Amino acid sequence: MPAGFSAQEGALDPDSCGFCHLKQFNDWKTSLHAKAMGPGVLGQLLEMAPDAGDEHQACIRCHAPLAEQAVSLSEAIARPRAAGGQARLHERGLICAGCHVRQHERFGPPRRDGSAPQPGDKGLPHGGWTASPAFEDSRFCAACHQFGEGDFALNGKFLENTYEEWKASRYAREGKSCQSCHMPDRRHLWRGVHDQQMLKSGVTVTTVPPVRTDLRIEARLEIRNTGTGHRFPTYVTPKVIAEIYQAGPDGTMLPGTLRQHVIARLVELDLSREIADTRLAPDQAASLEYRAPLHPRARSLTYRVRVEPDAFYTKLYESLLESGQAHRGKTMIGAALANSRRAHFTFFEERRPLRGADAAK
Repeated sequence: MPAGFSAQEGALDPDSCGFCHLKQFNDWKTSLHAKAMGPGVLGQLLEMAPDAGDEHQACIRCHAPLAEQAVSLSEAIARPRAAGGQARLHERGLICAGCHVRQHERFGPPRRDGSAPQPGDKGLPHGGWTASPAFEDSRFCAACHQFGEGDFALNGKFLENTYEEWKASRYAREGKSCQSCHMPDRRHLWRGVHDQQMLKSGVTVTTVPPVRTDLRIEARLEIRNTGTGHRFPTYVTPKVIAEIYQAGPDGTMLPGTLRQHVIARLVELDLSREIADTRLAPDQAASLEYRAPLHPRARSLTYRVRVEPDAFYTKLYESLLESGQAHRGKTMIGAALANSRRAHFTFFEERRPLRGADAAK
């Protein structure tokens, strides 16, 4: 630690940063970056040896990237903390220091007016900071959100390919960076597919009213990627399900009437192959065309879009528990499974009456 630094100035834990940077800290606490070392990741890491540093890095190079967090993780695997004990540094996930601290030197963007600390400035905590335009450049995010040469790929596409998807889009040409959407007004939120408001700003859902032809119904639901600067969704984890079904007098789904279209990059759990890729590039649309016999009890047609942000992980955790592969991390994997299921939500729902449905009684 540099001479003259107080214990707080030299600390790496986010709470110490939050003492002065309260707004950023409070935003970070609500983000997935703060939960990057959740029970799903930790539960899998507990199955590894304490000294398996290369195996650890496959996860923590993005989820908990500091060297000090790697040491903390190895110690925790060897000597797990008691339940309810104070969280160790690696458990805090992607912390402030992961982006802003190197060798006790602080880095960040210039001030909003473009100014930055100058040599000789006095009275600034931790010696001030080094201003860098990198913090407003999409390449900064690519360190974790883009695989490169030698990294894992399926069907000719990197498993993590968000930066390249953005780079190929009109958003890159228009100068709209990752930070433009995911850090509006410099806020440390990083909202994504788990957040309903973020989805509303990124995709548009439209419906075509049902049309009865004899004893059949035709309708359509369209999802268009109108504001997402990469594929929707971008990774193998989420699944978006467009649905149309006929409902009875009480509004419940009638058997045999459901039609679905899945928007996702579906891969095998062992990542051996890509099953399908139906994701939407920027400005691309997908349609669910509904053609089905009119159910005798049908009174309305429901259009719905459901989102399972952690669909891949849900199946992975189920597999780990059912196969008995989870041992030391079993409790954490169970908690992660419950969390992944709770993350499901209905993004869009619309019900339209079926005209003349009484005639079908």
